[in-house]
Amino acid sequence: MQRAALFSGGDAQMAAGDLGELLVPYMPTIRVPKSGDRVYKTECAFSYDSPDSEGGLYVCMNTFLGFGREHIERHYRKTGQCVYLHLKRHVIEKVPGASGGALPKRRNAKLFLDLETNSDLNSDDFEYEDEAKLVIFPDHYEISLPNIEELPALVTIACDALLSAKSPYRKQDPDSWEEELQASKHAKTLVQLDNGVRIPPSGWKCSKCDLRDNLWLNLTDGSVLCGKWFFDGSGGNGHAVEHYKETGYPLAVKLGTITPDGADVYSFDEEEPVLDPHIAKHLAHFGIDMLQMQVTENGLTDNDIKPRVSEWEVIQEAGVKLKPMYGPGYTGLKNLGNSCYLNAVMQAIFSIPEFQRAYVGNLPRIFDYSPLDPTQDFNTQMAKLGHGLLSGQYSKPPMKSELIEQVMKEEHKPQHNGISPRMFKAFISKGHPEFSSNRQQDAQEFFLHLINLVERNPVGSENPSDVFRFLVEERTQCCQSRKVRYAERVDYIMQLPVAMEAATNKDELIAYELKRREAEAARRPPPELVRAKIPFSACLQAFSEPSNVEDFWSSALQAKSAGVKTSRFASFPEYLVVQIKKFTFGLDWIPKKLDVSIDMPDFLDISHLRARGLQPGEEELPDIAPPIIIPDDPKALDMDDSSVMQLAEMGFPLEACRKAVYYTGNLGAEVAFNWIIAHMEDPDFAEPLVIPAFGEAASSGAAAFGGVGLDNQPPEEMVAIIISMGFQRDLAIQALKATNNNLERALEWIFSHPELEGESEPALDMMNMANNTNANVLAETGSEGPRIKDGSGRYELFGFISHMGTSTMSGHYVCHLKKEGRWVIYNDLRVCASERPPKDLGYIYFYHRIPS
Repeated sequence: MQRAALFSGGDAQMAAGDLGELLVPYMPTIRVPKSGDRVYKTECAFSYDSPDSEGGLYVCMNTFLGFGREHIERHYRKTGQCVYLHLKRHVIEKVPGASGGALPKRRNAKLFLDLETNSDLNSDDFEYEDEAKLVIFPDHYEISLPNIEELPALVTIACDALLSAKSPYRKQDPDSWEEELQASKHAKTLVQLDNGVRIPPSGWKCSKCDLRDNLWLNLTDGSVLCGKWFFDGSGGNGHAVEHYKETGYPLAVKLGTITPDGADVYSFDEEEPVLDPHIAKHLAHFGIDMLQMQVTENGLTDNDIKPRVSEWEVIQEAGVKLKPMYGPGYTGLKNLGNSCYLNAVMQAIFSIPEFQRAYVGNLPRIFDYSPLDPTQDFNTQMAKLGHGLLSGQYSKPPMKSELIEQVMKEEHKPQHNGISPRMFKAFISKGHPEFSSNRQQDAQEFFLHLINLVERNPVGSENPSDVFRFLVEERTQCCQSRKVRYAERVDYIMQLPVAMEAATNKDELIAYELKRREAEAARRPPPELVRAKIPFSACLQAFSEPSNVEDFWSSALQAKSAGVKTSRFASFPEYLVVQIKKFTFGLDWIPKKLDVSIDMPDFLDISHLRARGLQPGEEELPDIAPPIIIPDDPKALDMDDSSVMQLAEMGFPLEACRKAVYYTGNLGAEVAFNWIIAHMEDPDFAEPLVIPAFGEAASSGAAAFGGVGLDNQPPEEMVAIIISMGFQRDLAIQALKATNNNLERALEWIFSHPELEGESEPALDMMNMANNTNANVLAETGSEGPRIKDGSGRYELFGFISHMGTSTMSGHYVCHLKKEGRWVIYNDLRVCASERPPKDLGYIYFYHRIPS
């Protein structure tokens, strides 16, 4: 109706003398951004539109939220806000000879400083022109900027503050990921000296003091020098800074952080960590090939340990000409700096029809009923991401050369290939100690974190995460009394052990290990890697075999005894997620990876793993809980490292495992596991174990188990946690007493009694986002029982996520998905038809049930 007129352009421009009078009715709604306000001037809250998009971006002058052309009317109708700052970046062809090859000109240097530029454009031929204007709804009056003389002072100040506002993703605290590193102003024009310097793959030391830690490579002259105070706070003598002061060479990269993903770069001139979009070219100048470099937990590269180049090449299908794929479902995701784990998981998630229907299918309803700040709503951001990946709007094939030349003569309309999930990542990782960081993470842990958020934020009558849910029957038997216990739990992932003893190439592995040790002793390059070949059937057999329960406490004997546990499927999920347990712990507690090849089947039948329940002739163990043992002197307790290791290999944080073993008195991994399930939502769940001083053990132990003190007062530690969230002490005590000292239920109780005290934002954030989860904690035990979609145990492979690197703390993730009958590789922004899908090297596999 009025939409065509609404966006007709500058037809409604006002005379300069009328501007002040025109804005008077709206002055109370115009705000000046304050410290702490987040200004979204580069991305729409509902889509991936930006000032680069054809319709530009509209930023509300009251909420500072950004909206693309398709979504601005929704915000206007919902809020009644009328005044918006419209931002648009134009890319135009330069007038021949006008610039002499200079950098692109800008109408206003303060506009869009944090916008990325199109690296495909030749700056000698094209330039950017940034445009800003005020737009007043509903009549779409436009006021071009700058217009300082005619505009009221408040409006001018507000516009200036908005345009110069920092990125909303800049971190609010030292440990938060949310600071989006900015591209260095020196990256594009960096001068590199042709001095013949070549950097070896290892053996670095400072050229001035022989230090071998915290070393930085200057990207201008190739000097390797030690750092001091900057970037990560590591020690050093500051020779890298001194070198900059002497030479003015601005950029340096930290050695040991170079991976195919990127590297840690610091700008001495800008005095902060930065991004270098041309880092691969800058490193190649000194003979460093990024594809062959990967960081390790001790700062060394994998090249120093064993040749893993083949793993990176095979999984990424390097050396093979891959055909790029475009269109709906073939949209890449930008790597935000070690965010490939998120990219891989989300590509797999939105290839599943149930997730597509729940979020993209319900997109209009989700958007219409979104809260006033849609950037802080899980379902809105899921729908936005799903639409971005599936719509095809951001995955279009390049235009033919003759069409490009024709279009450029008028105005360049950039193709949107790939999307940047920074708003999505900032929201779902908020409050999580690991995912909110800029460090590499475990894709399996992120998958469970995402499922937990899906569970907490229902989107309709059916929860899409139900397709992964299944029931596990655990049968535990006391070896002495022969009595059994059956228990069920909900899970989302089938974890398969790696049966190393079943390798089919043992002779080759032995010969390789001998050669490797000889090369290491002689300081020669290691031999070509030989990877263990493990039959999938052996892994499945290892999964189904009984396992010993360390320090099993038998309720039949009322004492410790030998016990065995067997796991079976009480139900089969619609989609089966299989994790290969490649990551384990070394003797030094550092996670390491088993580099193996497993012949994963395209078709999988696990029907024989169906649970059978209590069998005739079996006698159940008495339902008696083991005694809680708290030592008189807790520091005298020897930690059962085997139980700690067993729990850690399940994917729980190491410190949580130590706490579980300590607070259950070394009664074994099973009892400690139950402690973990009961305490996973504790705010200090993954914090280091602090053993109380002598005389404090009893009270600490009682608090750990949710016990009540003799004076019937809740544990002071829990009271302090709730007070720290902004609630009153009396309310905290009342809530804990009402919920038997269950911290999570106490918070829910507070929110369900708003008449006692208003809700506080810190507490809301904690309830919405606090999450240190394993799949087991997500079990619902309501009267209707857990939600499952049981069926046959026959499956077909449709996707897998692969990991390259030595541990979950480093490396790179890639996703392969089978679409329209062929395999496709999703490597961050790069989406191509796969020629050699490395199904034997995957880490997480996705199977879909075959209809009966």
